[in-house]
Order: sequence, then C-alpha cells, then structure tokens
Amino acid sequence: MRILFAGSPAIAVPSLEAAASMSGEGFTLAGLLTKTDTPKGRSGAPEPTECAQALAALQQTTDAARLIPILKPEKLDSAVREQIAALRADLLVTFAYGKIFGPQFLALFPLGGINIHPSLLPRYRGPAPIPAAILNREAVTGITIQRIALEVDSGDIFMQEKVPLNGRETTASLSDVMAHKAAQLLPAALRGIAAGTLTAAPQDHAAATYSALLKKEDGLIDWNRSAAEIDAQIRAFNPWPISWTTHGELQLFIHTAEALTAETGDASAPAAAPPGQVLGKDKVKGILIQTGDGVLAVSELQYRTKKVLNWNDFLNGARNFLGAKLGSAH
Repeated sequence: MRILFAGSPAIAVPSLEAAASMSGEGFTLAGLLTKTDTPKGRSGAPEPTECAQALAALQQTTDAARLIPILKPEKLDSAVREQIAALRADLLVTFAYGKIFGPQFLALFPLGGINIHPSLLPRYRGPAPIPAAILNREAVTGITIQRIALEVDSGDIFMQEKVPLNGRETTASLSDVMAHKAAQLLPAALRGIAAGTLTAAPQDHAAATYSALLKKEDGLIDWNRSAAEIDAQIRAFNPWPISWTTHGELQLFIHTAEALTAETGDASAPAAAPPGQVLGKDKVKGILIQTGDGVLAVSELQYRTKKVLNWNDFLNGARNFLGAKLGSAH
C-alpha cells in the first residue's frame, strides 16, 4: 500500500515516522504533503514545517536512495492534484495538515483517506480540540482515527482511544501525549485497512460539539471569572496564544498558575478584595491573585518583551506589584 501523509506541526511527526517505518510490511510512504515554509524566529527567515524537517532528517539517516517527495503547495489546485496523482498513493493519511480537502482531491486515492483527530469524536470537531478539552475541564479526552468526509471531522470512526486527564495538562503537554498515542494507533489502522478487516462506525452527529480556531485576543484574562476557569484558560493557551492581563500600562503574560482550594492552599481572601487584586505571596504556590471566585496562585509570568521568570524572581524586579489591581488598563 502506498501512502500519502498530510501533516504539518510537531503533533503529527510521530505518526509520520510510524508510517515511514512500515516499509518492511509492504507499506510505502509515497510522499509528504505539508504547509508552506513560514517565517519564524527573530530573523523572520522561512522555515519548513516540523513534519518536513522530520522527514528530511529521517531520509538522511535511512534509505537515501529513495527520496520521498515533500510537497508544500499554497493551494490544492489542479497542478498540485497532477503532482499527487503521479505519486500513485492508495491511501491519504492526514493529521493536522491545515487545509480542507475537496472531492476532486480525495478522488485521487483508491482507498480514500483517514484522519487522525485528537478528541473523542463527535466531541470537539474543528481546529482546536486539545485546548477545548482543557478549557472545559474534561476528565477524559482521546484520539480518533476516522474516515475523511467532505464535512470536517464528520467521517465514520475506525478507532478511538481514551486519554484520562488529571487537570494539570497544558496544550503543550497534552499535545505530546496525543502525538505518541496517535503513532501507536496508526500502524494497526493501516494494517486493518490493507487487509480489509477494519470496519468503521458512523458518528452520532446530533452529539457533535465544535472547537474554534484560537486568536491572540482569546488570551485576555477576565478576572471576574473563577480561579478554576482562569487556571484552565492558562493551561489551554500554553504554548499559544498565552494568557495575559495588564499591570498598569504593561502587558503581563501568565504562563503557569493554579487555582487554590482547601486542599492545595488557603482559598480565602479579604472580603473586600476585587477581582484582579494581587493579594500577596505564598512561599510555595507563588503570587496570589483574587478572582471572581477563589484565589489564583501564579508561579511563572513575564512582562511583554521580557523573559519568563518564576514568581520570586519576578517580584524582585517588579515595583509596586503586591497590592496592585490587574486588568484595569485597556
């Protein structure tokens, strides 16, 4: 079976490597479809996607005699479809590629396509299922391998695996877990499809929920919300867009925090303390901030253009921070 893998960010790299490793079982990675190079870092120089970098590195250490094509089209137009048709792939495998496939594109693959999605579909269809699960403080999420359908994330389900959550995950840490879970599931799915033994069950479309594409402005913290909600937001938006507030005229990013409870610390606060008030510090938990319901303990933060600091180092350089009211500037 010849496979075209479509993927771009780091979460898809272990699955790409898993597909490439199955050459001894009669599977051939016919090519990689990935997003175009984008400017990164201070220099702004264009860099390949993580999947493109991973495949290039893989080819340097394995069978260099067979160069696997890496396609980086701006659009999936007729010229690109001709290129892909020439690869003679039987199956499309996609994970976080970043573009929508139309019927003409999907028709290029005799066995159709499968999509790896990091949620328990039909929950959290769409582009940001991992942050959505954290934001909503789910107790469990998971990985789904589904048949690609024209409506995004609506295809029949081949395989699912649950991933329990402990309530301290960030999008960064959970993405790493999902990346490796997906890579463990994919070989079995490919073997089942090749053998014709893998069956798919339709989704319950009435139970579908959706995740929205994140924007920078989503990171703004509303201190009127509860400490538990703000804690979930901070974890969900790490590593991007990073949750933030203001201290006077300065933008302040909060990287790591925890909602205090009766079990983790003193969740009480002065009755008159308004949401956003910096109450003081705890020598273990960090800087204590009043919310609309409960106290948030912040342990890592930074002013814009400054480096990330632990709470103690931050307080050493931040004047008049204890007792300040956050979020008052706009």
